[in-house]
Amino acid sequence: MNKITKILVVVVTCLAIGYFSGIVTRSAITSWYPTLVKPSFNPPNWIFAPVWSMLYIMMGVAAGLVWSQIEIEKEAVKKALIFFAIQLALNALWSYLFFGLKNPMLAGLEIVILWLMIFETYIQFGKINKIAGYLFIPYLLWVSFAAVLNASIWWLNS
Repeated sequence: MNKITKILVVVVTCLAIGYFSGIVTRSAITSWYPTLVKPSFNPPNWIFAPVWSMLYIMMGVAAGLVWSQIEIEKEAVKKALIFFAIQLALNALWSYLFFGLKNPMLAGLEIVILWLMIFETYIQFGKINKIAGYLFIPYLLWVSFAAVLNASIWWLNS
């Protein structure tokens, strides 16, 4: 596979995971989520889909760039992609915990682990391809914001 194909495979994978996470989220957005007390900095619901779509695309491009280096740095790439897969699974799990189980406390604990895995992926990607590392910065920042939002929602509703 060439670099473009690898990037496309991972972008489609990330978007698919985002789509399936969205299925869990959709029903709760109209039923449960509106009943919660939210902090003043809670963004409007319409912002989440475009932001997450862009982040999934950036994640996929980053992982594809790293994957394209497998022949040159096999062990480093394998390690980086393992962290990538872990953070992607945790990303999907968060939606299930928060919206599916309607459990902001458990989701809040999980998002800390997610953030650590994103940070480690950023570090590992940056060692292999600087652009791949840079592509993870908006994701890291958004999940930092999401963690504060998650904690605030938990606090305001406990």
